[in-house]
Amino acid sequence: MLTARLAAAAVLLLALLPLPARASAGPLAEAFAKAAATYDVPADLLVAVAYAETRLDGHDGEPSAGGGYGMMHLVSPGTLERAAELTGQPAQRLRADDAANILGGAAVLGSMAQGVDRKDLAAWYPVVARYSGAQSATVQRLYADAVYEVLAKGLRATAGGETITVAASAVQPERGPLEQARSFAETLSADYPAAHWIPAHSGNYARASRTKVDRVVIHVTQGSYAGAISWFQNPRARVSAHYVIRSRDGDVTQMVRHRDVAWHAGNGSYNRRSIGVEHEGYVGNATWFTDAMYRASAALTRAICDKYGIPKDRRHIVGHNEVPGATHSDPGRHWNWTRYMQLVAGGEQTWSTVVDGPSAGPAWGTSAFSGQKQGPDYRFAKPAQTADPAWFRATLPKEGRYRVDVWYPADPGYNAWTPYLVKDNVIWMNQQVGGGSWQTLGTFTLPAGSQNVVGVSRRTDGKGYVIADAVRITKM
Repeated sequence: MLTARLAAAAVLLLALLPLPARASAGPLAEAFAKAAATYDVPADLLVAVAYAETRLDGHDGEPSAGGGYGMMHLVSPGTLERAAELTGQPAQRLRADDAANILGGAAVLGSMAQGVDRKDLAAWYPVVARYSGAQSATVQRLYADAVYEVLAKGLRATAGGETITVAASAVQPERGPLEQARSFAETLSADYPAAHWIPAHSGNYARASRTKVDRVVIHVTQGSYAGAISWFQNPRARVSAHYVIRSRDGDVTQMVRHRDVAWHAGNGSYNRRSIGVEHEGYVGNATWFTDAMYRASAALTRAICDKYGIPKDRRHIVGHNEVPGATHSDPGRHWNWTRYMQLVAGGEQTWSTVVDGPSAGPAWGTSAFSGQKQGPDYRFAKPAQTADPAWFRATLPKEGRYRVDVWYPADPGYNAWTPYLVKDNVIWMNQQVGGGSWQTLGTFTLPAGSQNVVGVSRRTDGKGYVIADAVRITKM
C-alpha cells in the first residue's frame, strides 16, 4: 500500500515539476535566455544567481547596502564597471534596466569562466564563488552553496507578473579548493550559541568593553544573507552589525561581539548603547520576512533583552528608521511589528517539537562522522528499489497545518535525490548542499495524535547515501 502511494505521489510530483527557465516566453525569461546565449552561460545558473541575490527584483535601480544594483547585484566599484566594459552598455542603464542588468551579469560570469566546461553546471561553482566578491573562502562557499541550492531544489517564482521556473537538477558542484573551506557551521557564537560566528573586518566596528546595553535596533540588509556577511568583512564598508539573520530558515550569524560597538545605527550614541540585528531582504518586498525569520529574530532579541535587562517594548526595540537622525527606512512598512513584539514577549505560544533520530530497519547504519549533524549521530543507508523508510515519529496536539523542517549533514558523497515522505507527499532534497541548517519541506495538513510524520526513503535513482538526522515540526 505504501509503495503504491509513493509511486503515485512521485509520478504526480514529476508531472508538476517546473520546466527550465528557458522554456518560458515572457520578456524577463527572454532576457535571461538572450544573455545566457550571448555570453555562453547556462540560463538556469543565471536565474539561480539572480534569485539568490535579489529574488528577481531589480529594486528600481536603487542600490543594496553593499552598493549592488539590479537583479544580478552588479556592484560599484567592481562588477558594474566590468559589465559596462564588456557589454558596451552605460552604467546607468545597467543599474536601472532589468534586461541590461541581466546581460551585464552574464557578461561578468562569462568572463570569469575561462577554461570552464560551459555546458557542465557543476563546473561553474568556482565561477559563482568568485562572482560573489567575498574575500573569505567561507563566505564564497556560503554564497555559491545558496545558488546551487536553488539549482538543486528548482524554482518557481513570480517577477513583474511573469512566472520564472528552473527545473530541479541533481548537480554535484565541483567546489575545487573551496571543498576544504572552513565549514560555515564550524564555529558558534560565544554570546548566543544558536548563532554561527563569522567576524566582521576589524575596521568596521569599534573594540570596547561595554556592559551597558539598553536598545535593540532592527535592520533590513537591502541584500542577501551572504552578501551582508561579505560586506561586513570588506574593509571598504565601514559599517557592521552584531547579527545577520537569513530569510528562508532563520539561520543566525554573529559578526561583532556584544561588548564591541558595531557601526549600524548611523548615530554614535545609539551605536554605543545598542545591539544591531540585520535581516536578509529588501524593505520593498514582503516575501523576505518569513515565519522562520521572525521567530529566529524574536528569540535572539528576547535573549538579548533578558541578558541586559532591557524592557521588551517598542521604546527599547526600535527600527533603524526610528533612530534619531536616521536616513534609512528599514525595516519598512512590510515589517509586522505587532507580530514581532508578541513573539519577543512570548505572547504567541506556538507548538513545536524537534525529533532527533528516527526509527529505522537493519539496512540503516549510524554515524557521527559529520560535524554538521544535529545531536550525537544520524542514520544513513544506501539507495535501493524499496522504500524502507526511516521514520520520525511525533505526537501532534491537534489536527491542523504544520510546517516541517529537516536537518541533515551535507557531503558531496551523499544523495542529490533523497525522498522525504510526509503524508501523501514526496519531497526530494539534495543532501549534497544545505547541510547543518534547517531546510523547509513545506506546510502540510496533519491529523492529531501519535504518528510517523516524516520518513526518509531509500527509493531513489540518485547515487550516494541517504541521510536521516532530525526533523522539526511547527504548528502554524
